[in-house]
Amino acid sequence: MRIERDTVANQDPVDGGGGPPPGTDFERELDRQEGPTARDYERRWWTLGVLCISLVMIVMSNASLNVALPTLAEDLHTGASGLQWIVDAYSLVFAGLLLTAGSLGDRYGRRLALNGGLVVFGLASLVAAMSSSAGAVIASRAAMGVGAAFVMPATLSILARVFPPDERPRAIAVWAGFAGVGVAMGGVVSGALLQAFWWGSIFLINVVVVVVALVAGLFLIPRSREKIHAPLDPLGAVLSIAGLASLVYGIIEAPDHGWGSAQTLITFAASAVILLGFVWWELHAKEPMLDLGYFRNPRFTAATTAISLVFFAMFGSYFLFTQYLQFVHGYDALSAGVRILPWALACLLSATQSAKLVERFGQRAVVASGLTIAGLGIALLALTSGVTASYWWF
Repeated sequence: MRIERDTVANQDPVDGGGGPPPGTDFERELDRQEGPTARDYERRWWTLGVLCISLVMIVMSNASLNVALPTLAEDLHTGASGLQWIVDAYSLVFAGLLLTAGSLGDRYGRRLALNGGLVVFGLASLVAAMSSSAGAVIASRAAMGVGAAFVMPATLSILARVFPPDERPRAIAVWAGFAGVGVAMGGVVSGALLQAFWWGSIFLINVVVVVVALVAGLFLIPRSREKIHAPLDPLGAVLSIAGLASLVYGIIEAPDHGWGSAQTLITFAASAVILLGFVWWELHAKEPMLDLGYFRNPRFTAATTAISLVFFAMFGSYFLFTQYLQFVHGYDALSAGVRILPWALACLLSATQSAKLVERFGQRAVVASGLTIAGLGIALLALTSGVTASYWWF
């Protein structure tokens, strides 16, 4: 995703209705770009709803699968390796394609990228629901990762286009809150479906969400792309895909082969070489896919690092939490999903309030406090989790 400098100056607060204030820099920005109009601005909060639905679907898809792992193991007659790849095929492809998919969306149209990603995701989910072998589910999950890689950056790019700078933090807070809700809701939805239907229903629900998002998007998602098309960066795309995919592959396989094994070390070394090659190429390319100059800004670098750490901890913890509740405490899929709900409630409440807290206490205090609280929570779980541990501590 091509990241742009904020060229919009400060302006008066914008109320919830009408169009952009006449003569504001945001209105002039809309005139210069191929994208949102004043009408799109008026419907911006409805547009955010469609974007959040799309985001929740791709997040919930991974979360719901974690709860269904015991059922999949039994019905598909697959072992730990097969289950691991059912989960990780999605992550591997998603991580590898994310940067390239965002760049293509900026060039050829963000609505096209969003809708195309939704269609691929929906079709792959349908195939997964009808599959009868672990191999077919793994292939379908990889295809779902392709669709998700186009959907995720498109949602944030469109959000940044339809919201003026003074409203953008609040919109992004809602967007992030729904990402957390999607993680927790995935367990509940999956558990309920597994109790009433067969395991394929956890994939079939994605098809329903895709149809809703596509229909709503026809009316609410504006066309948006860069007017000035920079040349494509095919070498940068190849290097980013290869570097990120090899890094994720190494992390996935390291627990099985050992973190100090030759295969793991070779994989990480190859990933480091490729990613260094990507950095060198982007620094020297006339039209880089990712302008690394942004990382000279300490605020940008700190924010990027913080959100990376939070998502790393959130998704990694959730992968363990659902199995901990099922395998250690013996809850069924639905009971385990319901017991994750306090996380969703806390995430939604805190995310929607973060913009107000930033206005009062500043970005540094809010981000540092959030990271500290998350770290203390994980530390508490590490110290108190066990076979006889109370759910209320959890």
